[in-house]
Amino acid sequence: MSTPDESTSGSGANTPPCTPLQLSELLSTGRPVILDGALATYLETLGADITSALWSASLLQTAPDLIYQTHLDYYQSGAAIAITSSYQASLPGLTTQLHLSPSAASDLIKSSVHLAQRARTAYLSTLHPSSPLFCIKKNTLLVAGSVGPYGAFLADGSEYRGDYGSSISREAMKDFHRGRIEALVDAGCDVLACETIPSLSETEALIELLATEFPTTEVYFSFTLRSADCISDGTSLEDVVRVLEGRDQVVALGVNCCSEELALGALQHLSRLTMKPLVVYPNSGEQWDAKSRTWKGEGNKGERLAEKAKYWWGAGARLIGGCCRTTPDDIRVIDVALRGESRRGKDGNIK
Repeated sequence: MSTPDESTSGSGANTPPCTPLQLSELLSTGRPVILDGALATYLETLGADITSALWSASLLQTAPDLIYQTHLDYYQSGAAIAITSSYQASLPGLTTQLHLSPSAASDLIKSSVHLAQRARTAYLSTLHPSSPLFCIKKNTLLVAGSVGPYGAFLADGSEYRGDYGSSISREAMKDFHRGRIEALVDAGCDVLACETIPSLSETEALIELLATEFPTTEVYFSFTLRSADCISDGTSLEDVVRVLEGRDQVVALGVNCCSEELALGALQHLSRLTMKPLVVYPNSGEQWDAKSRTWKGEGNKGERLAEKAKYWWGAGARLIGGCCRTTPDDIRVIDVALRGESRRGKDGNIK
């Protein structure tokens, strides 16, 4: 299936090229930076089958137009950052599951960046070039290259346990991540998103790899949680911050793919440990039932979600979005709820 391009997707050949700021520059303004929401959830609503071991990454080969549409819809809903569909697209995963050569697997990973970039261009083409909104958006829409954990490659839920840290050496862990990061950077992603990371040893391997081989690329780290003060492998947030705090390359850190209660507690804890901007994108509020393999309960929507987003902002989050079971509608709610928060004083009044 072909990928939409500038000549056929409505992206507009005359749209000025996008020259986005760095994420660190956006965060330095003190305004909220809105992330997108769940990729797989929305892809399913568009008719995609994500039941393979590669999840949504398989669609890079079979249905790239659906990934493109998902990124476009999130940009239209207010997201400033589209996270690529490369979370599960490691070189070992693609070569094993799709029987691709390393070169072909790298090209497929690069396509995840290109799809998001094309969606950004298409969205900008819907805005009048002389409008204030266009002038703002053309420099503030970013593409984040998703770097999922080794546990996602194992496809056994260990990204929520982090119990593989002692079974793989640091050099082997760096070898696992290197090819995907290289492809994402070569394709021109604006920032790397090391997300859903459950393990301190993996964090140490990643930061060493990034600092030595990709030192000019900005990155944020986002962790899964065992509790409000520990990541999934049991490492305290204090120890995690100690590894990342002195790294200028790390422009934000926080949590994702967790309940909103855990997320809020972790943010409150992290805000006492670091001066770096915090990132949060929790799940919808529904609970996963492993026995029936279904989601149960009611997710945060509307006013309830808006209030949650304000709590996250108040706890120090500056990079805010959604993870499992969230949609473009949810990102729109978060965007609207936080538009005035950067101008709100401690007394609650808009300055």
